[in-house]
Amino acid sequence: MTTDTIPGALALACRAVTPAAPRDAVAGVMPSWVASPASVEEASAVLRAAADHDLAVVPRGGGTKLGWGEPPRRCDVVIDMLRMDRVLEHAAGDLVARVQAGVTMAHLAGVLGGAGQQLALDVPETGGPARNGSPTVGGVLATGVAGPRRLRYGTPRDLVIGVTAIRADGAVTRSGGKVVKNVAGYDLGKLFAGSYGTLGLIVEAVFRLHPLPAATAFVTDDVYGAAAVAQAVAAAAGSDLAPSAVEIDRPARGGPVRVGVLLEGDPGGVEERAGQMRGVLGAGSVATRNEPPWWGAAPGGAGPGGGGQGGTLIRIAFWAAALCSVLEAIDAAAGAAGLDPAVAGSAAAGVLHASVRRDAPPGAVAAFLGGLREALARGKPGAAAGEGPPTRGSAVVLHAPGDVREVVDLWGPVPGLDLMRAVKEQFDPGRLMSPGRFAGGI
Repeated sequence: MTTDTIPGALALACRAVTPAAPRDAVAGVMPSWVASPASVEEASAVLRAAADHDLAVVPRGGGTKLGWGEPPRRCDVVIDMLRMDRVLEHAAGDLVARVQAGVTMAHLAGVLGGAGQQLALDVPETGGPARNGSPTVGGVLATGVAGPRRLRYGTPRDLVIGVTAIRADGAVTRSGGKVVKNVAGYDLGKLFAGSYGTLGLIVEAVFRLHPLPAATAFVTDDVYGAAAVAQAVAAAAGSDLAPSAVEIDRPARGGPVRVGVLLEGDPGGVEERAGQMRGVLGAGSVATRNEPPWWGAAPGGAGPGGGGQGGTLIRIAFWAAALCSVLEAIDAAAGAAGLDPAVAGSAAAGVLHASVRRDAPPGAVAAFLGGLREALARGKPGAAAGEGPPTRGSAVVLHAPGDVREVVDLWGPVPGLDLMRAVKEQFDPGRLMSPGRFAGGI
């Protein structure tokens, strides 16, 4: 086999195959070609051709999170999904939509909004080559990203009820269906959610929808100290006022932490609940209909997809009841490393993002990450004796400059890694789908 036979094989599979350009690099790894299928059949044919020629494949949607995860060990072909951009079916009466993977979240929101409905993931618009810089449905599902309202509606794996995916050998597989109660078959949606394209190519997805709220209100308050922040978050989330999101934003260590609560519903009810939420948070809180400028953005103003404006972005997941201990662990690890990361995120849902500036020394970032992981693994002292909730959680580096990547483990300890490797072996024994992108070299 010579290199000139490979483009011919790909060209027979897909009408849109081009040589790769520098902008097509995946985490610094340069592919040879970009294939842009326009149908399930073309996408299947591309993967068959790639498998026949032992070519490694990396899927791409809007490109907004292509820098997440480890660099692929190999990347011969990027499969660009932006031509598969149709909303195939919107069953408004059933609150269900079936869409192709290349549909941007912005376009989908426009289509569903016309019927007063939404896919309740509120993923930030974070730039990239997609139209209007919007992430795509396939990319959002593959990375498992969700915005502030995960507290009420969940993440992509909670909202997807059906998936069509293509395995590395070109075989088309389907699971789930167009009815919310359909649970027959292997649940590929939950399996592929957050898999970073390592199990196969997502080409279609069916999602459960929700009505757009008639009114929204935001109640915010500035709080000092980890204990006070945890108390405010717990009070808001545990109230009878049904908040859709409870977020925090702390630009710098030692400064105020802004607690923000989102309320949704009918206009009269939202206004009344906002007044009651002010009573929950305290007299200093403010109610407004305007979304706070930091809402849903990771520290640094770049959003969860933006990597803190080129710095290091760390996602910290934990039991929500351990928020105080987690905030203290972040500060202790950062102080020991000589850093001052900004912290923000869905505190009531147990997800925060810590952002370290681009100019931070790589060794200091590694020390911060190591100290934080040690604290999360150790848990809160005395928790076993019933003196408080455990701190246990995870710290995953979503994005980092190259010099930081060289000195840190992006994923850290991953429970169930042996099972994940077994699943990878079943779906992609040739290691052709985004090889090495996921934890443990999967």
